[in-house]
Amino acid sequence: MSKSVHLQAHIPESLAGQRLDQALAALFPEYSRSRLQTWIRDDSVRVNGNILRPRDRVRGGEFVELLSELKEETPWTPEDVPLEVVYSDPYLLVVDKPAGWVVHPGAGNANGTLVNALLHHAPELSLLPRAGLIHRLDKDTTGLLVVARTLEVYYALTKQLQKRAMLREYEALVNGVMLAGGTVDAPLGRHPIDRTKIAVMASGRPAVTHYWVIQRFSAHTHLRLHLETGRTHQIRVHMAHLRYPVVGDPVYGGRVRVPMGASKALITALQNFQRQALHAARLGFIHPVTEKEMEWQSPLPADFQNLLKLVVS
Repeated sequence: MSKSVHLQAHIPESLAGQRLDQALAALFPEYSRSRLQTWIRDDSVRVNGNILRPRDRVRGGEFVELLSELKEETPWTPEDVPLEVVYSDPYLLVVDKPAGWVVHPGAGNANGTLVNALLHHAPELSLLPRAGLIHRLDKDTTGLLVVARTLEVYYALTKQLQKRAMLREYEALVNGVMLAGGTVDAPLGRHPIDRTKIAVMASGRPAVTHYWVIQRFSAHTHLRLHLETGRTHQIRVHMAHLRYPVVGDPVYGGRVRVPMGASKALITALQNFQRQALHAARLGFIHPVTEKEMEWQSPLPADFQNLLKLVVS
């Protein structure tokens, strides 16, 4: 499966002196600079009919023509798996992911992933990086994800994410009673010993999480959290860093914490809740094509709701 790309433009005088790849990135912002560099090196770009290198400088006024193919990016297999689509148009999808569903195929998970289901639902996603997924959720985190259906929308949404202009709001149940909300500004990186884990590290990448108290219980707190950055396991690691780990987190939560005087039903629920109580509840952004503000909300899944009912009692 492939799709032709044919672009034409005159390089404005304002870009005189720029590298060719820089000039094309300014002319065609819907494509990444690395992709444009690949097209230049593949001789898919002509400048006044000539083949140039990415580093060659432009003078301004040249006629540029790009003719290439978008080739299949993903070797993954489409699978007819039920998919909860909460919004769909020709440009993007918003889906609501249940717990236990791996997002991307990988070692030990070649099939049965969210991406496999997406490729069956929208075959054109095979032409896009990461099958169009703009961000991801951990296997056992539930909630909303946005998927681009065209390369132009993919790069536009990615830029919104990078500029921190995309709303991603979560709900979590954490161990311990928080007195107030706040902000965690702590860089994250791979754990120096256990490479499967993420840890707060001075040498890590910047990571900022804002959080607010929704409700306090005798031994737990229901939180609303907003991601300013989107690092792997960010909320889970930041909450554990504050010593308020997410309930049920098998990696960062430690042993199950049962509050004194807990009912048998709550004890059983806490012991059997074998995933992090974390849900991507709200998602919002500017639609790259219509330029309208759009927002979606996802209700808490049944197991999370049941846990909340029990911690109240």
